[in-house]
Amino acid sequence: MCQHQPPCPTAESADREGARLVAHHPEQGWSLLCNGVLLFEDTGELLPDGQIIAPHRPLVSGTVMTAA
Repeated sequence: MCQHQPPCPTAESADREGARLVAHHPEQGWSLLCNGVLLFEDTGELLPDGQIIAPHRPLVSGTVMTAA
């Protein structure tokens, strides 16, 4: 899929978010990477094979988590 030199990380790579942007729609909250990964503003991802990667935002420093 990627024609860049050197090639971008594949969708299966751990560093898949390092691929170049093909389309960016911040008003809709998503971007398409050249490896076919849909990257959402909440840090969730949809891989080309349909696999869903849950959002993985780091916790904000100083935030206290409580049990519900």
